[in-house]
Amino acid sequence: MKKISPLTVSYAGALGHAPADKRIEILRLVGQSGSISQAARDSGVSYKAAWQAVDTLTNLAGVALVDRAVGGAGGGGARLTAAGEQLLDAARQMDSARRDVLARFSGGAAEALAGAGLRTSMRNHLPCVVTQLQAQAPGDPMVRVVMCLPGAVEIASSITRESAELLALQPGLAALVLCKATAVRVCAGQVLAREHVNRLSGRVARLSRGTLRDEVVMTLPGDLQVVGFTDHPNRLRVGAKVTACVDENAVVLALV
Repeated sequence: MKKISPLTVSYAGALGHAPADKRIEILRLVGQSGSISQAARDSGVSYKAAWQAVDTLTNLAGVALVDRAVGGAGGGGARLTAAGEQLLDAARQMDSARRDVLARFSGGAAEALAGAGLRTSMRNHLPCVVTQLQAQAPGDPMVRVVMCLPGAVEIASSITRESAELLALQPGLAALVLCKATAVRVCAGQVLAREHVNRLSGRVARLSRGTLRDEVVMTLPGDLQVVGFTDHPNRLRVGAKVTACVDENAVVLALV
């Protein structure tokens, strides 16, 4: 098998936060079984979700991870490339090193370290617990995931079925809610309910005035802070009651 230079494969891009990512498990199962469909069955996801996992890892790695053989007398199959094998080896080493580091800490320190592994432009990182998974209708490609933040604050996200499968979402699972600050609209007082829009009530903690919009840092029940924006000018002051509105489509889930 041809040796692939470590520089050829983007380990950082493909692995990201591998211990919390079912994509690595699916790639490993493809290597074991030589079949995408068998890997899907063994990991408890759909065939479509398994292919999405392989395609996403391939995009992030920047090199083919699986050789695909479609059709034929044996019905086709799949095998890992040298880069795919190297990626799995890197994932195992990263997982082992991560466990060693987290084992030295406990409680909030360990949780903070786990979350710090995520590098993203999103300003809002909120710990949550999944409470419900709601399908709009049988066969609908979207799933509504309802979560509870500290302080008994509820927030929902609309994601694809494949994403829910790959994350192995289920009630009671701890996760992170991620959201861009620019997707959070802050309004004075209460706001009328709208379908598929989250409403988070709190108080202004800090204000940064701008030309067209002001940045607002607001505190939610449970002492969580959310960053959003409001139109300028306005009459908001520190301590004022506000409501943050964010579309369910703009809420991202991450596992740590």
